Amino acid sequence: MTTVTIQVPDSVLPSLHLDPAGFVREMRLAAAIKWYELRRVSQENAAEIAGVNRADFITALSQAQVSPFQLNEAELREELHGLC
Repeated sequence: MTTVTIQVPDSVLPSLHLDPAGFVREMRLAAAIKWYELRRVSQENAAEIAGVNRADFITALSQAQVSPFQLNEAELREELHGLC
């Protein structure tokens, strides 16, 4: 596993009411949700980035009001057409 170090202003953690570990957890989850929403990573990879299991990641998507489905309507029709 790769370790990444970032610097944040001293005022950030208190303003978010987070300790460093809580900040890292929230940042990993936020990044994973955004990258998933942008279709840059799969649900499985996003959950791994966030450090949670897939079911918990789907719950987090719901809380962030991000659809767990990456197919748009046209893509879904195409997928379903291939099943017929």
